[in-house]
Amino acid sequence: MLNKQGFDLWANEYDQTVQISEESNLYPFAGYKEILNTIFNEVMQTKQSKVLDIGFGTGVLTSKLYENGHQIDDIDFSGEMIAIAQSKMPQANLIEWDISNGLPEEILTNKYDAIVSTYALHHLTDEAKITFIQKLLLLLNNDGQILIGDIAFQTRENLDKCRKESAGYWDDDEFYFVADEIYSAFGDVCTSEFYPISHCGGVFIITK
Repeated sequence: MLNKQGFDLWANEYDQTVQISEESNLYPFAGYKEILNTIFNEVMQTKQSKVLDIGFGTGVLTSKLYENGHQIDDIDFSGEMIAIAQSKMPQANLIEWDISNGLPEEILTNKYDAIVSTYALHHLTDEAKITFIQKLLLLLNNDGQILIGDIAFQTRENLDKCRKESAGYWDDDEFYFVADEIYSAFGDVCTSEFYPISHCGGVFIITK
């Protein structure tokens, strides 16, 4: 798993790396553009909404929302990624923060129409992901939603199949979403739906 320094070093080549993986329909980024487009279209249903992006990277998604008049708060732990994103979104509130420490205090009293995260939460363990999402639910407006696009599978069997097919470059230090397990973990706490996009990725829509 890359640490903060690793992501800083990767920042300038990140988007190109993603593109190669996606165009080859390979783990981990197969379906990347469609995943981001799905989330973009969902957020765009509400005009000038307040959006929190968790792990925004170089701002590929939120810069488009920013251009369409949405108010953006972003969190990422890579200063180099933030610098690239800031050039695209000069008036956005970009916060350098490691989500393994929870959420930054400065946003805890905010309310958001949409909380989005793409290819970031798989750095948290399965247990930590549930706890983190529960904290995000507290930041939602009543009709708000959490939109997570990530490496994800409907079942543990699907994940194991992808692991075998991608054995040469599978990252054992990352923790991928399994929809059936997410449903079970949340129970009646919230409503969650998973929409598979590719063989190794999809979108979760979570509401109160």
